[in-house]
Amino acid sequence: MHKSLAHAVDGLVVKALRTWDMVRPGERILLGASGGKDSAILARDLALKHSQGRLDAELCALHIRNDFSPDAMSARLAEEYAAWGIPLVTIDVAVIGRLKPGRKMNCYWCSTQRRTELFKYAMEHGYTTVALGHHLDDVLETLFMNMMRKAELSTMPPVIQYRKYPVRVIRPLYLVEERQILELAGELGILATTCSCGYNDRSERDRVRGRVEALTGGSSQAKRNLLESLRHISPDYLPR
Repeated sequence: MHKSLAHAVDGLVVKALRTWDMVRPGERILLGASGGKDSAILARDLALKHSQGRLDAELCALHIRNDFSPDAMSARLAEEYAAWGIPLVTIDVAVIGRLKPGRKMNCYWCSTQRRTELFKYAMEHGYTTVALGHHLDDVLETLFMNMMRKAELSTMPPVIQYRKYPVRVIRPLYLVEERQILELAGELGILATTCSCGYNDRSERDRVRGRVEALTGGSSQAKRNLLESLRHISPDYLPR
């Protein structure tokens, strides 16, 4: 394995944890285990920190199996998380059965249902924090999508306390680029299992992703500058 890449990702996670004070000593953290490479890299990184005494927290992962989850996913996840020393719980959620008459299935609605179940499980089992695997590219894509669709300057925050749920959400991969995750996952032999539904509507996000890459020229520094600009607002030089 390319040690410098693993070290770089580890360092970026440490920086995010410290910058936004993500983890409180001794708290219980529930990780979302989607089956993708992002959540897998996050779980492995936090597990490694925990085993080395660098993370004072109790870790557990939740996989929400829905109508479209591939049969092989649960067994693979169980094997991976056992190797990392993280307890994995799997629950079944029939998302199609929750659709109201006349409504069509879509990725956003399905992800909302899974997120709700994740929060519900956390609250019922005493987890104070939920950790999700969103990375830097996700953050920037959401930023531009919200600007173009909603005419508002907003994106995924690194830490958020929802009013509706008494749990915090943290995103430890906030400073990590997607390409770093994909490369590290490849070196570690971590596989991703994609959703098998026929309702995939990621086309808009994929288009925005292409625009972000074109805007930044694929430059890591340009992407980090875009993110950092959100923390350095000059109101006097903005319209009111």
